[in-house]
Amino acid sequence: MTTTGVRPVVPVQPTRVNPVWLALAGSFCIALSSVFIKVSGTSGSTSAFWRCTLSLPVLAVLVWWERRRGTAPRKLVLPLLAGVGLGIDFVLWGDAISLVGAGIATVLLSVQVVIVPVVAYFLFRERPSNRFVYAVPVLLGGIVLAGGLAGTPAFGPDPVLGAVLALGAGVGFAGYLLLIRRSTGPGSREHTLFLATASAGVVAVAIGVPTDRLDLTPGWPAFGWLLALALIGQVVGWLLISTALPRMSSATGATLMLLQPVAAILLGIGLLHERPSGLQLVGCLVVLAAVAFVSTAPRR
Repeated sequence: MTTTGVRPVVPVQPTRVNPVWLALAGSFCIALSSVFIKVSGTSGSTSAFWRCTLSLPVLAVLVWWERRRGTAPRKLVLPLLAGVGLGIDFVLWGDAISLVGAGIATVLLSVQVVIVPVVAYFLFRERPSNRFVYAVPVLLGGIVLAGGLAGTPAFGPDPVLGAVLALGAGVGFAGYLLLIRRSTGPGSREHTLFLATASAGVVAVAIGVPTDRLDLTPGWPAFGWLLALALIGQVVGWLLISTALPRMSSATGATLMLLQPVAAILLGIGLLHERPSGLQLVGCLVVLAAVAFVSTAPRR
């Protein structure tokens, strides 16, 4: 009597998507946000309110799914406070786009690279790197050129005010980053993003109602562009980024994130027919080079 050997069936492991491609796709989705805001023709308060409101149902489903997977401890106060900074960022950045252009406004958000280490040093005694100290003067010089703050030729109906608003948005985004890094733990990513987004929507109302800048009936096609902003720029973009970054080195992640302002400039030129001056483009390159120099510093 003979027996026939049967090979054991080896289960096929699912192929994981390369995190680099996820980060590239996420950066492109976020870069599209400035295009959606510009073509919607809405104010910063209106675009901020609707991008938060329309994304909350999707985030609520993700929070429900997240809670089914585990019972990680979840914070409440810090995500809400982080959302205040995010709301300020959304409102000021939305207004800056119409004044200085989608590309320039996005590049000027990079001022958070300076603000975050400075605040972290005074509040948490996190010593900044030597690269940061060397890059700050160069970064500030690039910001002056990119925003036309030195009286140089600049694109936009009011480039100086637009640059100031974009820098203010960078301050708000820096506050968001400082708080969100201390409020997000394992298994609580969607929960934290949901609370921060809801808080940002409240900030948009708090700023937009007194200034009469909040439009609750933007009409069509503006509402369609705001829906794309919420789903593509707010939900898909950040979920792709937050999925990719933990799976790559800090230097690689920081470098890939620089593609967002670069893509915003190219999209502004190609789709919105923005024509920044030569000095503004030089300033953008200086800002991006300084950010890359700081962000890709080797970690101890």
